[in-house]
Formats: sequence, structure tokens, C-alpha cells
Amino acid sequence: MGKTVAVLIKDAERQYEGLRSSLGLLLEDHVVSMYVMDHEVDMTEEYSDNMGFIDEMEGTRYSNVKANVDKHGFQPVTAETIGPKLREYDLVIPF
Repeated sequence: MGKTVAVLIKDAERQYEGLRSSLGLLLEDHVVSMYVMDHEVDMTEEYSDNMGFIDEMEGTRYSNVKANVDKHGFQPVTAETIGPKLREYDLVIPF
């Protein structure tokens, strides 16, 4: 088993790069959680397909944006709860 990795995506312009990095890490047998913070994802068909692969490969997806939780199936996280969660990972990769 690889490392536990949090991919923290705060820059809306880099959301797809963060998603692709999450997928690559999952392929390398790491345990990956993707966090989309402070913006709603731009749900293109390509983004949706790749996000489905994260689910299939048992990655997790979190967001502090209600629209991502309600419309796109992310698990909710708040600014108060993210700090303790991030301390549990071996690596945190910011975007």
C-alpha cells in the first residue's frame, strides 16, 4: 500500500490538474482524497468522466461548497474540520 495523500484544490483554474493528479496517484496505489475548496467545479463531460474514475478506484472527494455536495456528490467538509483531517495524511498536495 502506498501513502495517504490529500489533494487540496483551491485554485479554480487548476481544478482539472488536481483531478488528474489524484487519478495518477490512485493508479500508483496511493490512498487519495481530493478536496475542492471555495469554488464549484466546472462539471464538463471530461471532468465528470474522470471524477467517476476516482470513485471507481475508491478515492474520496470532499468540498466545502454546498453546490459540489448537492449536485456533484462530494462529501461535505468545513473550514473547521479540514485542519484535523489534513493532519492524518502522509502528503498534502496543494493546487
